[in-house]
Amino acid sequence: MERFITSIYEMAGNGTDCEQRRLTMNKEQHNGNIIDPSLLIERKKRDREARQHIVLWRQPLITLQYFFLETLVKLKEWTIKLWHRRGIVMSFLLLFTMLTSAYYIEGAHQQYVQYMEKKFLWCAYWVGLGILSSVGLGTGLHTFLLYLGPHIASVTLAAYECNSVNFPEPPYPDAIICPDEEGVEGSISLWTIISKVRLEACMWGAGTAIGELPPYFMARAARLSGAEPDDEEYEEFEEMLEHAEAAQDYASRAKLAVQNLVQKVGFFGILACASIPNPLFDLAGITCGHFLVPFWTFFGATLIGKAIVKMHIQKLFVIITFSKHIVEQMVSLIGAVPSIGPSVQKPFREYLEAQRKKLHHRSDGGQVQGENWLSWVFEKLVIVMVCYFILSIISSMAQSYAKRIQQKKLSVEKTK
Repeated sequence: MERFITSIYEMAGNGTDCEQRRLTMNKEQHNGNIIDPSLLIERKKRDREARQHIVLWRQPLITLQYFFLETLVKLKEWTIKLWHRRGIVMSFLLLFTMLTSAYYIEGAHQQYVQYMEKKFLWCAYWVGLGILSSVGLGTGLHTFLLYLGPHIASVTLAAYECNSVNFPEPPYPDAIICPDEEGVEGSISLWTIISKVRLEACMWGAGTAIGELPPYFMARAARLSGAEPDDEEYEEFEEMLEHAEAAQDYASRAKLAVQNLVQKVGFFGILACASIPNPLFDLAGITCGHFLVPFWTFFGATLIGKAIVKMHIQKLFVIITFSKHIVEQMVSLIGAVPSIGPSVQKPFREYLEAQRKKLHHRSDGGQVQGENWLSWVFEKLVIVMVCYFILSIISSMAQSYAKRIQQKKLSVEKTK
């Protein structure tokens, strides 16, 4: 009996020793140096706070310097990657040379070349705007509100005014002019307008799906390599997994619900998250990458959800909102506002009337058309948002270079 009790104590002691050795190994780094995990977490937090101060309006010179240095580093990395894949690069260059030759050589094929060029540039334009909307190097340009939404609205107004959708083929907005033959009153339906803008809307949705890939690849690479990337969203995701059972606020519960839906339901869970306007979809990408969901399962569900389901929901909302009778009711309601209603209603009516005239008359080369203040405000809003987007990219790249410096200093300290 005493021997049995002694063996139990020895086993408990061995387990304690193993646990202590495991904790010690977690604290040990290169060359036997010991780094307390709590100090390391505190160090990362201080470094992140320091990086957040590197913006143009606070430290313009340092921000610009780091931005140019980060640009050079990225160019070097991309050049090395292209060199390692020089076979694929040469294939693309050969294909590009063949297409360029076909583009410039005269012949009967030129009509098809011009058609393909027009469609390709039009699709690439909207795919690019979709990518900018969802990735944006850590920021985001709201291209639906700035470009696609107004485009669908203008097509909707033109369709009801012209009683036809036979305006010039894309690219808009060179000129949306009503066709010479007059359409039949009441011939425009919701489905007719949806079909007219389907290509550009689906291309924009496909671009937003492509823009969701970086969080997926980042989390997948981190899980496969066992590394812990210094990424705020990924660290927040891991912290959420650790404290999943604890009491949380509404935002944390919403994030946890998205993570559980994607993890447990799989393809249809990803499809559900991608099919509705969802600001937390980045978390779905991180979740899929962390749990090693197959690429085509994630991207296929995201592409179907964003480019087909979600885009039709958004198109329906814009088309219904800017249909002829809804717009007239909205303008009438503006005029019913006491005291300020008529004065605010007047520029809206003038703007709509000017748009109707533009649809029926081609602008003369020497005639300068008056500019409505609503158009002027919208143009300035677009310029401000684009400038902010560019400044955000500069700051984001500068902070990325500052992160490189901080990681280099930390690795040097570990090796001392």
